[in-house]
Amino acid sequence: MGKISNENIKADLDKVLVVEDEKYTRLIIEKLLKKNNYEVYTATNGRDALDVVDEIKPKLIIADWNMPVLNGIDLCKTVKRNNKLKSIYFILFTAKISLEDRVEGLDSGADDFMIKPTENEELLARVRTGIRIVNFQSEITKIEHDKAIIEMACTIGHQMSNPLNSLIFSLKSLQDKLNSRETKRLNEEMNLVKLSIEKIQILTNELIKLEKPEMTDYNSGLKMLKID
Repeated sequence: MGKISNENIKADLDKVLVVEDEKYTRLIIEKLLKKNNYEVYTATNGRDALDVVDEIKPKLIIADWNMPVLNGIDLCKTVKRNNKLKSIYFILFTAKISLEDRVEGLDSGADDFMIKPTENEELLARVRTGIRIVNFQSEITKIEHDKAIIEMACTIGHQMSNPLNSLIFSLKSLQDKLNSRETKRLNEEMNLVKLSIEKIQILTNELIKLEKPEMTDYNSGLKMLKID
C-alpha cells in the first residue's frame, strides 16, 4: 500500500501525488510542494499509487518513468483510461530525453515532462500550470453541464405546458357540466385535482425559469435537480 503523507491537511489545498521510488528525490519534491501550499501525497511505485489515486483523486500526479512493480508510463496509461481519473494532470519525471521517449510518453497520455535533474522553480511552474489547466477544464465542464441542465429543464417545462393547459381546460369543462349535487359529491376529488394542477404549474414555471441549477442527493449515489 502506498504511503499517504498528508500532515496538516487543509480542505482548500490542491492535491498532488508524487510517485517516486528514490527516497531522497521523493522527500525533496514533497517538502518543496508542501512549502508552497500543496496537499502532498506520496507512493513508491505505480501499483501503490493507484490505491492512493482512487482514494484521494488528486488534481496532479508527478511520476517517475522508471519504477518497480508498475512504471510511470503504465501508471499514466491506467489513469488516463479511467473516465473518473483521466482529467488528472500527469507529469512524467524522467532522465529520458530522446524524441522516441517523448513520443512514447505523449502516447501514454502524459500532459507534460520534467527532465531529471530539474530546478525547483521549474518544477513549481509546471505544477502551477497543470493545476490551472485542470481548474479551467473543471470550470468549462461545469458550465457545459449547467447549460445542458438548463436546456433540458426548459424543454421539459415547455413540453409540460400544453398538456397542462389541456388538463386545466378539461377540468373546468367538467365542472361546468356537473350539476350542484354532483359537484358537492365530487368536491374532495376535484379539490385534489386542482391542487395537483397548481403544483404542476409551479414546477413547470420553475423549470422554464431555471438559471442556476443545483443538485441534491437522491439515493443510491444518484442526484436530482433541486427545485424550490
